[in-house]
Amino acid sequence: MNLKLFGVLLPLCLVACAQIPGKAVVEVDKLEEQSETGQLELPKQDLTASMLFDFLLGETALQRGDTEIATESYLRLAKTTHDPRVAQRATEVALLSHKPVQALTAARIWVELDPNSVIAHQTIASVLVDAGRLNEARPHLDKLLAMEGNVSKFFMQLNNLLARNIDKTETLELVQQFAKPYPKLPEAHFAVSRAALFANQFNIAQQQMKLVLTLRPDWEMAAIFYGRVLRRISSTSAIEFYEGYLKTYPKANKTRITFARMLVIEKNYTKARSQFQQLLTENPENANVSLAVGLLSMEMNDLDAAEENFKEAIEFGYKDLNTIRFYLARIYEKTQRIDTAMEWYYSVDRGNQFLPAQIRYAFLLSKQGKLSEARKHLQQLPVKNDQQRAYLIVTEAEFLREAGSHQKVFYLLSSGLEKLPDYPELLYDRAMAAEKIGKHDILEKDLRKLIQLKPDHAHAHNALGYSFAERSNRLPEALELIEKAIKLSPEDPYIIDSLGWVHYRMGNLNKGVGYLKQAFVIKPDPEIAAHLGEVLWMQGTKEEAKEVWRSTIKSHPGNEVLLNTMKKFMP
Repeated sequence: MNLKLFGVLLPLCLVACAQIPGKAVVEVDKLEEQSETGQLELPKQDLTASMLFDFLLGETALQRGDTEIATESYLRLAKTTHDPRVAQRATEVALLSHKPVQALTAARIWVELDPNSVIAHQTIASVLVDAGRLNEARPHLDKLLAMEGNVSKFFMQLNNLLARNIDKTETLELVQQFAKPYPKLPEAHFAVSRAALFANQFNIAQQQMKLVLTLRPDWEMAAIFYGRVLRRISSTSAIEFYEGYLKTYPKANKTRITFARMLVIEKNYTKARSQFQQLLTENPENANVSLAVGLLSMEMNDLDAAEENFKEAIEFGYKDLNTIRFYLARIYEKTQRIDTAMEWYYSVDRGNQFLPAQIRYAFLLSKQGKLSEARKHLQQLPVKNDQQRAYLIVTEAEFLREAGSHQKVFYLLSSGLEKLPDYPELLYDRAMAAEKIGKHDILEKDLRKLIQLKPDHAHAHNALGYSFAERSNRLPEALELIEKAIKLSPEDPYIIDSLGWVHYRMGNLNKGVGYLKQAFVIKPDPEIAAHLGEVLWMQGTKEEAKEVWRSTIKSHPGNEVLLNTMKKFMP
């Protein structure tokens, strides 16, 4: 049987294999076209039984996920058929199978059989670069440059071909060698600048990109890249460059967008909004820009401007209306237009903002004294997974907790744990609810299970330790748990507070007050203030204790823990 039949079988099987997720599609049509026009001479030989067997074996193995057999079969075929299409397929199979040695062998056969193939030379160059064999890749890169009719295009692709070389300094040196004969070509300097940036040679990157803009001042891609290089050196320099460039080229919208995004990252919201507003002037009725200006206005707490921009985004046809509805609802809530806020939250009917919006709607219902309606709304919300289900239970429990219904909180969370017994959020919250109603055995059981499930849960260690410290009967164990918590989260003020409190309970007043002062500096929380004041009082520094309590009660007038502590020592 002539190998021409193989040329018929191959594309049919490759088309079938192209349907397999993750498999590369071979450009068989191009190879056939080259063959027909005489650009590529295909071998004339008989299709043997062993060839057909290896072909079918390779494709079957590939479909079954046996990459070892598939690679071996196709490599044998490449060696025996001398067909560049088979060598290409063998290379692709080896690469998909993460077998670089076999991929290189197949790629060498492919290049030998089809020396004028751009794809073949690109592939073998990439394989050699991945292996860190840059010197061996060089001849293939030279060949690509010689074959490329557009030298500029070669330089714009060069860094992509070399991207996986680990030695970035070596890459930079190679790119510089290629660029040297082209001192007046902007793309050559661009390639050197990119390679220098990857090699952390920021001065070279800056110098080369400056040359690019000298040769081609209106090239936006170069301006954007130059700003990014400058930012690695100095944000101020990058800002000055972008501002100057945009004065010269005010319609360089891509540059302005890049600059505005950089300003957002730098948290320079005033300048960022100014840039987006300029974009809106240059591109009126652009919904995306209106949304961006609205978000920045919200960040700057300019809620009137934000509302106006969001409404413009709707008018200009922004596709994701639910996102805008959510942000408008937030504005109305912040400006105390609660009924309007609730309408907009309720109108969010799908998308990423659906659950947050509906939860916020329920929260506002509960604040209006409609707790039953709020709970019912939460219970009727559709959920996609157990994580969302658990989150809604925790949210409903929070509504009940704020209403002081601790027994109902406990029952709700217990019901949730029957369906989702290993969810950390439910375990932790039920433990806290159990403490409120005096079920200390449940608290310990839930927190120990939580620690078993998540050994790095700092707050579980802290809560259990604090519970033991409060009851004063297991102080050494309390100290051990809280010290574990502080190792897991050393900057947490509540855990530092617990550490100070357990030392106080153990009689180490000086050590205790030191930790409590540290916690209070980080976060002047009323419960931390209650603890600090009590230890200061017991130390004899009563005036300092009173000052801590009085300064904190002004900003937290209804905190029960602080009020009870003050009454205890100042009846």
